Amino acid sequence: MNLYFLRHGIAVERDDFDYANDAARQLTPKGKKQLRTTVAALRTMKIRFDTIFSSPLVRARQTAEIIAAELKLKKRLTLVDELKPGGSAKKLVQKISGLKPLPENLLLVGHEPDFSELISLFVTGHAGGGFALKKGGLAKLEIEKLRAGKCALLAWLLTPAQMKRMR
Repeated sequence: MNLYFLRHGIAVERDDFDYANDAARQLTPKGKKQLRTTVAALRTMKIRFDTIFSSPLVRARQTAEIIAAELKLKKRLTLVDELKPGGSAKKLVQKISGLKPLPENLLLVGHEPDFSELISLFVTGHAGGGFALKKGGLAKLEIEKLRAGKCALLAWLLTPAQMKRMR
């Protein structure tokens, strides 16, 4: 299985938004434009997704919806609570493992620092391994058998600037 991690695009800053309603922060116009560059890079790399899981928080959901719409994959998008900030890696693994058939290419759309911790957990067996995804960044893990521990190889990690150069 190829497991892709896409951090949500550039969103309204916390300082410019209601702290009590962080889940409703939206993408900025710059963030939406950035994601169209991501789509162009995905097309250049000939990457398709069998399934897309997204955090239900607005900025992540909007990110996933843009990717799904541009790649004509709207029916493959599912919002999952396990990708909310602070979600359980074990429950996420259970949710993915419950998919029948297991997807060959699965895109996860979510947040930092959770994604860095998940990538580190899957690659090293420990959270906090020094991985970081910029807003709109994309990483690919190659996994033979998914579990909530060391089970993956980091194939690559791309910044938005690198994807912009791929178009």
